[in-house]
Amino acid sequence: MIRSVLFTRSAIGLALALGLAAGGMAAPAAAKEKAKDKAAAGAPKITPSKAYIPAFTQARNAIDAASKRADVAAAKTAVTNAEAAYRSARGNAARTQARAGFDSAVAALGGLLQAEKATLEQAFAAGTTPDDAMLSGQLALNLGNLASDKAMQRRGLEAMIQSGKLSPVDAAKYNFYVGGLAYDLKDFAGARTAFSTAIAGGYTENGVEALLADAYINDNQVPEGLRILQQAAAKRGAAAPEDWLRRGVVVAYKARLPEQANGFSIQLVNGYPSTENWALAVSVVRDLGKFQQQEQIDLLRLMERTKSYSEARDYIEYVQSADPRRLPGEALKIINAGIAAGKLDPKDPFVTDAKTMATARIPADKASLVGLERDARAANSTAATAMAAGDAYLSYDEDAKAAEMYQLALGKPGVDAARILTRLGIAQADTGRYADAQATFARVDGVRKPIAALWSAYASSKAKAAAAAAAPAPAPAQ
Repeated sequence: MIRSVLFTRSAIGLALALGLAAGGMAAPAAAKEKAKDKAAAGAPKITPSKAYIPAFTQARNAIDAASKRADVAAAKTAVTNAEAAYRSARGNAARTQARAGFDSAVAALGGLLQAEKATLEQAFAAGTTPDDAMLSGQLALNLGNLASDKAMQRRGLEAMIQSGKLSPVDAAKYNFYVGGLAYDLKDFAGARTAFSTAIAGGYTENGVEALLADAYINDNQVPEGLRILQQAAAKRGAAAPEDWLRRGVVVAYKARLPEQANGFSIQLVNGYPSTENWALAVSVVRDLGKFQQQEQIDLLRLMERTKSYSEARDYIEYVQSADPRRLPGEALKIINAGIAAGKLDPKDPFVTDAKTMATARIPADKASLVGLERDARAANSTAATAMAAGDAYLSYDEDAKAAEMYQLALGKPGVDAARILTRLGIAQADTGRYADAQATFARVDGVRKPIAALWSAYASSKAKAAAAAAAPAPAPAQ
């Protein structure tokens, strides 16, 4: 099963919860002294208009007083507890119930702050200058933080941005926070605008480009979202976060977009070659490729090399592709592996019949190897003969011999070059010739290209592991 992966937005609400932009909430008289210090440090001076000061003061005092009230503190605690319950809930029913509890707690808290919201509206109405707008935005952000009201937090941040009083760096950062709030409110169009503005302003933190992509994906604009995610991952190169790549794989798979799914799958296992990621990548390429038996077996061989089987189906399809009558040694190996892993039932009729057939065929099949090789080396041999010899040797893990036979086949007319190159690369990888294998896989085109690309990633990961093992140990500290 291909499971969905969600981005985490771990820093979006953090600064808001800490009162990110609320530092300018001093009374206007006291603010004049602070303004001098800020001006000296290069920050813009905030000077409210005279007509605005009474409304500002009333709203500020009301919000400050509300933050100290016992009923508000108790309601705030209830919201915190409800949020923790929601985050820890497991299963759709439990999460739905916990979400309802959280929404109810937030609504109850908001109900206690209606008077303060009214004074805030009066402050917004009284403002006439950019400085007034900046201060009203700070008021809204403070009250939004107190009320756990994302819409009000967003309004406050947008007012500060629109005031023009923020530095370019802060404006870009606040646009990121606006994007996060809009995203949580499911206003994906607003989130896209804010994230795009943040990026244009030079903001690069907290995976903003991936969040922009997700704002498209969650708004049913999947191709555009994947395009942006691909660009963001390409910029990061080997440092592209694993969750970005897994998200790309899953979204492209669900949208039935093979090219994008294959691209993300290859980048995923190139950067993060874990068993879980190999299982995901191979499954996605297999399911979207609609491969015939001869292509399928080479993907399943990769699953065997990476030990990334995930269900009984993987073993069964491998046994069927190998066919106990054609490649009995390989079929028996997979049957035994499936039984040992607890994925195949040794009493299942399919398993017992296949195992019996393979076991009976192996002696004669092994005895035929010498004759197959002789025929393949004959001057008048065909590509099909040499390839059959290579397939037989590969199925018994005699990889050096298999590589020789495949090289012979490549030099003959009527060759299925893509199939032989794939299997030559497999044999080279199995013998530790990783650079040769990668070069061979790069020559594969057509329907087998994504299969070869995954195998190339495997060869690359094996080469890196071999190099790391061969590297001298660091000198002990003196």
